[in-house]
Amino acid sequence: MDIQKIVTDLVGKLQGNDDLIQKFTANPVKTVEELLGIDLPDEQVNAVVTAVKAKLQGGEVIADAKSLLDKVKGIFGK
Repeated sequence: MDIQKIVTDLVGKLQGNDDLIQKFTANPVKTVEELLGIDLPDEQVNAVVTAVKAKLQGGEVIADAKSLLDKVKGIFGK
């Protein structure tokens, strides 16, 4: 199993999809397994989740849409 390919594919599915990003933020393990369509062993799914979070937070996508909204509200003093 190519974890890097899985991570890249998942990040691609999450990019630009606020609903999926919120779902991933709320329950990353369940979301990853649903997107993959398979039930991975805990060790593997946790590695995938960690890698996806790292890529999302690395500037490619903002994983926590609520955090972005809070930042925008803070800029405008709301």
